Amino acid sequence: MKVQLKRYKGNPILKPTKNWWESNLVLNCGTTIFNNKVIILYRAQGLDSISRIGYAESEDGLTISKINNLPLLEGSITNEYERKGIEDPRITKIGDTFYITYIAVSVWPAEHPLPAFAKPFEPPWRCRASLLYTKDFKNFERKGIMIFSDMDQKDVALFPEKIRGKFVAFHRKFPGMWIAYSDDLINWSGDKLVLSPRPNSWEEERVGAGNPPIKTKYGWLCFYHGADHKYNYCLGAMLLDLENPFRITAKLDYPILEPIKSYEKGGPIVPNVVFTCGAVEKDGQYLVYYGAGDSVIGVATVEKEKLLRTLIDVPHKPALISPRFGEASRRDRRSKLGKKAKRKIKKLKSKNLTP
Repeated sequence: MKVQLKRYKGNPILKPTKNWWESNLVLNCGTTIFNNKVIILYRAQGLDSISRIGYAESEDGLTISKINNLPLLEGSITNEYERKGIEDPRITKIGDTFYITYIAVSVWPAEHPLPAFAKPFEPPWRCRASLLYTKDFKNFERKGIMIFSDMDQKDVALFPEKIRGKFVAFHRKFPGMWIAYSDDLINWSGDKLVLSPRPNSWEEERVGAGNPPIKTKYGWLCFYHGADHKYNYCLGAMLLDLENPFRITAKLDYPILEPIKSYEKGGPIVPNVVFTCGAVEKDGQYLVYYGAGDSVIGVATVEKEKLLRTLIDVPHKPALISPRFGEASRRDRRSKLGKKAKRKIKKLKSKNLTP
């Protein structure tokens, strides 16, 4: 039986307001729990098409109990990479510090040669993954561009603890989902492919990280997005090995959330989208927050035990990948569920352990 995310009946929980800076779109929010409240940092745009970060809180994780009338964060006027704003925040707590990854957006100067991906008559966009941190969501310190500063980046999410003594983060080399390692959160190396698009499927055109991974006894739980060639964005779920997080140990081959509601299908810029940047564990459930139709924000839930049990019953079997991915495709095929991971799952199931 398929497991699915269940939409909150009060969706969307956040919509554009009369505040000029968020009057057009609100979407793609990072989330965490702080002082027993769910903190929601969301991307917002007004008619100036500049992305800013808004702030909201929820006592129960479903209904909004507080929302600020001013942006919490804006692009720096002295940072050339943030000329068009900052977007898609993801929040990771490490120790007593909340690290917030975001994408700094700008366009290349007119005198700069157009990048290879630029389309006729469209702006030559430039996107750089950046990092800031806080302990109280009132005072922030920016660390600047954080990962591979010479290439466009999106979908960057930090793991909530070091692995083998190093920080770990998801990032994107289009069209796949990668991880990299760092000693200082600024200089990154050792990147490895985690997941590639799967031909003739709901995730055939691109895949990318969603929430910062959640640690479970079965592995790192990741909700991620995938898109088909018609740019319909859906959400999937998978588990990664705790010590070698580039290895997928279990993965659903179907989406756990698809854009079917009117507020998910009818976005003014990109329709047919469900896209997550944040999820929290609360009261035996996972609450997944998502941008819907690139215009509003919804939340959907799933029972923790039900999801994890379903995942470990369907170990990952990598599909053949288009030859255009070259060496990456061969590496991805080698990310099969290894003998060690199989034995671990078999042992857990034989003891009837609950997640």
